[in-house]
Amino acid sequence: MDRRELANFLRSRRERITPAEVGLPAGPRRRTPGLRREEVAQLAFISTEYYTRLEQARAPHPSYEVLAQLARALRMSDAERDHLHHLAGAPPLPSAGPSREVRQSILDLLHRLPQAAATVTSATFEVLAWNDLAAALMEDFSALPRRDRNLVRRAFLGPHTHGQRLYGVSDADAFARTSTQRLRAAAARYPDDAEVAELVAELLDGSEEFTRLWESHDVSAEPTLCKTFQHPVVGPVTVNCDVLDITDRDQQVVIYTADPGSPSEEALRLLSVIGTQRMDTTH
Repeated sequence: MDRRELANFLRSRRERITPAEVGLPAGPRRRTPGLRREEVAQLAFISTEYYTRLEQARAPHPSYEVLAQLARALRMSDAERDHLHHLAGAPPLPSAGPSREVRQSILDLLHRLPQAAATVTSATFEVLAWNDLAAALMEDFSALPRRDRNLVRRAFLGPHTHGQRLYGVSDADAFARTSTQRLRAAAARYPDDAEVAELVAELLDGSEEFTRLWESHDVSAEPTLCKTFQHPVVGPVTVNCDVLDITDRDQQVVIYTADPGSPSEEALRLLSVIGTQRMDTTH
């Protein structure tokens, strides 16, 4: 553990972040650039005394949990987080399972696409992040427990809202095949991850269709370039489907856009106004 370099690194990361970037008021009489030590401690859920000792090169070896909390509080990049671990004498552990942490730049991107519905999904099809239009088009994911945000689980096991499979998408059967193939590949990449194994076991136990597709051992999947959602309020919405791979996180950004001037573009524009409020009463 290089206490002096660790202290200097933490101080430099703290001083570059403005209070506004982490949702804190600037307030009067702020004499220090960036955040105060007590603000970093609050964001990282550690004591101000301990954080102060870290910056004074007097603290004992920080745990992996503390390092993770500091990296998140100081909005560190992947490279900065790894450097933090090495300075602390605790090299970053290899990931046993799919990453669920979405980079801040990707989160910012989602909200800069007001005319597109966009989500971030993990290697196992868990919806990790979304923008407002995606919630309006598909579902208010913030209202769901984490396990119910998994699209492959929803495709095979439901619930099927309004009697429609997976939000009434036109390619539901193709998605079932594709998701099975990609899930098999993910299971091979993460053989020691308990959540992946539990998901596969649950699907094998609960869906004959998944079992049949799983036992085919296919691992290649054709991309879907266009699909139609059957929305309960605005009706059919046909969108182009573009997927951007985030290779270092094994995640995908899925972006849905409608053709300019089409009825579906008008439907998306209406959904952006309606949001996730429930205008239909037949539930």
